Amino acid sequence: MTTEVLPKEEAQGVVEEIVQSYPKKAKKDREKHINIVDENFPKDTKCVPKSNVKSRPGVMSVRGCAYAGSKGVVWGPVKDMIHISHGPVGCGYYSWSGRRNYYVGHTGINTFGTMDFTSDFQERDVVFGGDKKLTKIIEEIEMLFPLNKGITIQSECPIGLIGDDIEAVARQMSKQVNKPVVPVRCEGFRGVSQSLGHHIANDTIRDWIFENKQVNTKEFGQDIPDSPYNIAIIGDYNIGGDAWTSRKILEDISLNVVAQWSGDGTLSELVNTPKVKLNDYTVTVL
Repeated sequence: MTTEVLPKEEAQGVVEEIVQSYPKKAKKDREKHINIVDENFPKDTKCVPKSNVKSRPGVMSVRGCAYAGSKGVVWGPVKDMIHISHGPVGCGYYSWSGRRNYYVGHTGINTFGTMDFTSDFQERDVVFGGDKKLTKIIEEIEMLFPLNKGITIQSECPIGLIGDDIEAVARQMSKQVNKPVVPVRCEGFRGVSQSLGHHIANDTIRDWIFENKQVNTKEFGQDIPDSPYNIAIIGDYNIGGDAWTSRKILEDISLNVVAQWSGDGTLSELVNTPKVKLNDYTVTVL
């Protein structure tokens, strides 16, 4: 295979052709991420592309936002819980089965990963708030899907902007349905990328699952025997089924995998995690 080297002037024309369809402000930003390398590289050519720059809400071509990190990576793959995209329908639709978090189960009965639940915010909800609408949605979810093990509220940008009290709704509805309802403040404008959404989601698991006496029962957790070989797989989201292979390898060497975060995972496995002797963060590179 041969590589054709364009003259610098012609290469600049290619760049102009690539970015010409963008609005003026976006064009200026995009140009920073395309670098023309000439024959004197690296002597007089600086590395232009930048990293760790804050994402812009609504610009999906940049990268995922905090909402994407929580909904798509940490909470979304927990298969026996229902995850509400609280806000306009676009974010819920964008994240709907966008990642191949494979799971075993009966969709709509005991697993819900490929279903989309959204509060479908309209202009009136932005003006008057969405707390009552959110309460109604949770009541309807319990009526339609009574076998779910719990619910999370994945907040989108407007929720943080208008100040909806999703924590109050979560506490109220958790008592009403007698299941964990977890509010996740993962509005897209937080942080520089979706990575902060991972941290926010993990913090809510700590605060609303591990430290919640309501879920630390045999009803939500498994009564696993104490063993020095109990381990948890952390950070494998079963993209394309890879976590199944990792789990099988560990079990074949006589380790007892009692929790898998969070691809093909369940609420009971989240509850079981503090009982293990080892959290394996490196299994995904096996």
